[in-house]
Amino acid sequence: MKWERKWTLFAASLAVIAAFFVLREHWQHALGLAPYLLLLACPLMHLFHGHGSDRHHHRTTKTDDLT
Repeated sequence: MKWERKWTLFAASLAVIAAFFVLREHWQHALGLAPYLLLLACPLMHLFHGHGSDRHHHRTTKTDDLT
């Protein structure tokens, strides 16, 4: 299991380094895509997180404990 984590961290580090060098050379193109990426972020957040669940909104209050 440690071996898998080591390779995952290695791959993530390599991806970050590659992204840095690609963005450094193509920064103007990346900034041109920024508004579209922002618009794409909203549906992706809804896809992975939804609108939230009710379990976060139910709190017990002192009045609930008395009844």
